[in-house]
Amino acid sequence: MTSEELQTIIAAGLPCEYLEVSGDGSHWFAIVVSSAFEGLTRIQRHHRGYAAVGNRIQTGEVHALSMKTHTPVEWAALKAQ
Repeated sequence: MTSEELQTIIAAGLPCEYLEVSGDGSHWFAIVVSSAFEGLTRIQRHHRGYAAVGNRIQTGEVHALSMKTHTPVEWAALKAQ
């Protein structure tokens, strides 16, 4: 799997205002900015991200996925720093 493919998978399962995926083919890192995260805890946000990836983690197609999850307001504040 490529980073572009994983990015497409995440974007198909979660509305993203910004999405960046990097990795080495099995270990992945994603920055996900979504209004769907409004009012959710960090754990709930990660669950939404993992749900977008579906069973690809269980099948081993995606070995590991680390995410930083932000709402659009949080992301704008980070970018302004």
